Amino acid sequence: MTSPENLTRKIIKAHLAAAYLPPAAGADVKIKIDQTLTQDATGTLAYLQFEAIGLGRVRTELSVSYVDHNTLQTGFENADDHRYLAAAASKYGIIFSPAGNGVCHQIHLENFAAPGKTLIGSDSHTPTAGGIGMLAFGAGGLDVACAMAGEPFTIKMPSVVGARLTGKLKVYATAKDVILEILRRLTVKGGVGKVMEYFGPGVKTLSAPERATIANMGAELGATTSVFPADEVTRKFMREAGRLSDFRLLSADAGAKYDEVVEIDLSSVEALAAAPHSPDNVKKLSEIAGLKVDQVCIGSCTNSSLADMVAVARILKGKKVHPNVSCVVSCGSRNVLLTLDKNGFLSDIIKSGARLMECACGPCIGMGQAPSSGAVSARTFNRNFEGRSGTLDAGVYLVSPITAALAAVCGKFVDPKKYIKKSLSGALPRLDVSRDMFVRPSKKPSFVEIKRGPNIRPLPAFGEFPTSLEGDVLIKLPDNISTDHILPAGAKILPLRSNIPAISEHTLSAVDAGFVKRAREKSGGIVVAAQNYGQGSSREHAALALKYLGVNLVIAKSFSRIHLANLVNFGVLPAVFADKADYDSIAQGDRVIVENLTAPDGVLGATLTARLPRLKRSITLEVKLSERDREIVRVGGLLNYIRKKTADSEGKTS
Repeated sequence: MTSPENLTRKIIKAHLAAAYLPPAAGADVKIKIDQTLTQDATGTLAYLQFEAIGLGRVRTELSVSYVDHNTLQTGFENADDHRYLAAAASKYGIIFSPAGNGVCHQIHLENFAAPGKTLIGSDSHTPTAGGIGMLAFGAGGLDVACAMAGEPFTIKMPSVVGARLTGKLKVYATAKDVILEILRRLTVKGGVGKVMEYFGPGVKTLSAPERATIANMGAELGATTSVFPADEVTRKFMREAGRLSDFRLLSADAGAKYDEVVEIDLSSVEALAAAPHSPDNVKKLSEIAGLKVDQVCIGSCTNSSLADMVAVARILKGKKVHPNVSCVVSCGSRNVLLTLDKNGFLSDIIKSGARLMECACGPCIGMGQAPSSGAVSARTFNRNFEGRSGTLDAGVYLVSPITAALAAVCGKFVDPKKYIKKSLSGALPRLDVSRDMFVRPSKKPSFVEIKRGPNIRPLPAFGEFPTSLEGDVLIKLPDNISTDHILPAGAKILPLRSNIPAISEHTLSAVDAGFVKRAREKSGGIVVAAQNYGQGSSREHAALALKYLGVNLVIAKSFSRIHLANLVNFGVLPAVFADKADYDSIAQGDRVIVENLTAPDGVLGATLTARLPRLKRSITLEVKLSERDREIVRVGGLLNYIRKKTADSEGKTS
């Protein structure tokens, strides 16, 4: 008789590439991947990496290439990338979603996500699909390229946190407030190495889009992923999307055990906001009520569903946006936009004075709509890191669509409890579903020509890891440095994602304008950081640019999951201080010498000794990587590792 299992372990067990399920958290687990997704800010590099592997066709059940990030075409760069992405999709067996079709996570939820399947995407908010019972992971583009090549996705077996939901949300509280409450309790580091699995009687009171909102912002906890059961609510969502054949009932077994349990009474959840400059800096709306708001942005992969937009339209109907507020609205998909139009809601939004934007990520990733100097911006997005909006001194607050719409009308934050007396999500129209904008791959791939513009540069090649390291500490960083700090987004830098030499010039520019010059003058060096280094976006460029600049070693108190994997994938050694107090004693400019990096058998060591001549002492560093990951670093990155593995395999069979 088998023990009852939680949903996370069930799905992992069904997708094991190896023969057994690791009994405890922390062991390497190889998972077969059913689906992949990319978006255009990370996709070009991912497909260049797939081409470097050398296969003529993807080996997944489904792969989709979305264009939703770099949709501002202020030069040829983005347009060239989109042309390349369309051709690569056609040639290699990938569905292509062109600009204007919508935000990848919203569209994938509507069209392709399925309970019990596995998905990895080159975007950290890929766990959105967990809202309908899918095990979906954010990853670097190279991991996605390998999955498209049929390679399993290797992660540390996560512990599983059971989030038990009871009660029902008040009419003024939303799913956004639920995940903000969880962030308030657990912080941006609270989910590292964990899956958030939702269960309990409160789950059935949440719609599929509401569940997707919560799963989406689980990424801000640092969680490996988040997942909800697939139940009758899920069945209804998939029936309305015309995909009932993809549905299956799926939940944890009765009596399933969790490594931790978090209790959340939905009826006690208040309207909340994440204040500047972190998603876990959570305040009650009653605490910030009266604060003047200069800008309101409604949309993003977190809050752009039909239900979200209908709620906004119902608040704005017959009212005007405050004259001192700039308000923009962007739907998550073309289908949502068309449904709003068909049912009169779009007119209510436009007549209020709100500006309608393209169905894309837009201001969430700094692609336009930067606030004015010192402005307060209320956004229904998922991140509010300093400078991410495009304006360094702006204060960004993360709020629900209800809170944002009220702020747009009132010109200040108000507590929704005082204004919302009945449900805004009742009597929703049915989503009009059309899939005619997706471009299917060519049936004659050999005839497809792939053009590369001048900004699409070849992948940098890296050799094997050195057997010893000596270099200066180029920079010392505090807690919670995000990938936005390491390599900013925005309309200026995002178009350079397919040009590593060019984009590397912006590395850590948001923190220290002299970093790149210093790294070049010293021919590379070492980066030192504190807790949760690399949180936020999955952008692998934040690791690749460091490697390109000659950084082979990053020493931190702790790393975020995706960025740690990206460092490994590009042959940068992530090490942690064995004694965290050593972080305090080390300084920028210190010389660090690490000898005997590899053992006699050639394996990169798990414990290293670093000499610090200025301090006249040595410190111990720990390399908390599996033997496989240490070998990937040793050979110079994941592409080299796969090429070596393929060559070894061919040698044995020849």
